[in-house]
Amino acid sequence: MKKLLGTFAVALLGGAVALGAYTYFFPQNPYEVRMVEPASYPTSFRPAGGSTPLSRSASLSAVAGAPDFVNAANKTLASVVHVEAIGSQEVTYNNPFYEYFYGQSPRRSTPTLSSGSGVIIDSDGYIVTNNHVIYGASKIRVTMDDNRVFTASLVGTDPTTDIALLQVDENDLPFIPFTNSDEVRVGEWVLAVGNPFNLTSTVTAGIVSAKGRSINIIPERFAIESFIQTDAAVNPGNSGGALVNTDGALVGINTAISTRTGSFEGYSFAVPANMVSKVVSDLKEYGTVQRAFIGVNIRDVNAQLAKEFDLNLNNGVYVGGLTEEGAAADAGMKVGDIIVAVNDVPVQRVTELQEQIARYRPGDRVNVLVNREGQERNFSLVLRNMQGSTSLIDREELMASRILGAELELPSQRELSAYGVDHGVRIKALESGKLRSEGIREGFIITEITVDNQTYDIKRPKDVGDALKGREDVGVFVKGFYPGGKVRYYAFGL
Repeated sequence: MKKLLGTFAVALLGGAVALGAYTYFFPQNPYEVRMVEPASYPTSFRPAGGSTPLSRSASLSAVAGAPDFVNAANKTLASVVHVEAIGSQEVTYNNPFYEYFYGQSPRRSTPTLSSGSGVIIDSDGYIVTNNHVIYGASKIRVTMDDNRVFTASLVGTDPTTDIALLQVDENDLPFIPFTNSDEVRVGEWVLAVGNPFNLTSTVTAGIVSAKGRSINIIPERFAIESFIQTDAAVNPGNSGGALVNTDGALVGINTAISTRTGSFEGYSFAVPANMVSKVVSDLKEYGTVQRAFIGVNIRDVNAQLAKEFDLNLNNGVYVGGLTEEGAAADAGMKVGDIIVAVNDVPVQRVTELQEQIARYRPGDRVNVLVNREGQERNFSLVLRNMQGSTSLIDREELMASRILGAELELPSQRELSAYGVDHGVRIKALESGKLRSEGIREGFIITEITVDNQTYDIKRPKDVGDALKGREDVGVFVKGFYPGGKVRYYAFGL
């Protein structure tokens, strides 16, 4: 999925690992935290040495009053699918004879096939999986529990939460309902349902070990990590599978594991159901996720911070800075405030605050409870988008970004005035697309677009989408300038 349009300079989110990296190494120990890798073909197996210990669920089933996992397994197995991502990659075949006579060996496209899991979330064929399972796929194939096979369409992805939404053309499918993941408790029994090592319809059991875990695994600037940690066994191929409670309701989407070998060794991590539900809702309605911000620079409150700033709390989220004209600043919050709840949901650390805010859209109003010098105060905040406004990204704006291959942002009015104009949209980043092919560089400010002899003033990113909406086989003329340079014109066809 192309990056979200615009930018909003806030430090609301935790650090992300380098792009393309799927692992984070903790310096204190040899454990590695990684995405649950899709299972690749072929998969080999070997017998385990010695006797096989009795599984936890089997050993406890003989104990009176032990949780019954059979009902939850029966409810969910038919709703967890096998997802195959079919793609290609460029490979250089080293040929010393070719290189001697002709130079560098040619690159060839070779097919790739990997697999993971997915969860049917409604009867109309919508399926949730991980973004890293289907990333780069040109075709996605889904196999149901009853062995029916469908080609799935990609509705949308959210790399910041590692969630992707698929759909198959089939109705009346069994599905797993969402539960309120805020109410999930540490120590509660859960089941992981998926397809590890291409073994379909596999169920493992464990307990919720922790909530609100940030493991710095998602390689995105505005990554949202507040994982549910569990000791239910999750292995390669489980990515995108279901984490359910003993009632068979969806607690989360299995995403990452802590490991030294690449396979399960103790802990796995799932995206909470409430966050998944919001992402799915946005992808269905808008084709992208509407990300909201409160405009604060934050850090966890701990004993050291409490001592440094003479705080009367040892947990919560400390406000170390405010974005000018951001939601928090406009509501009256100040540096030194400690955020302790959002809409009556307690937050004790940064990850929990991130998760709560990620459930809302720009323009939504939230109540934030803070502790200021020992006194609790409520503030009503109107959330903003990355550009600092309350507007939502619509499908036309998103489509324009995909067609042009550009991430657009709105310069400040002060910047525009310095350039001697009163409107324009800046190209923040370029990918493959129309603009790059015409030689347009990052930093170019678009002021006008003409299509079919109709000229549009470009005052916000949405105007680009409006200008190109529904256009096919037409010429497009772009007028704009580089800061400090003359007006320039570009033309290309759609």
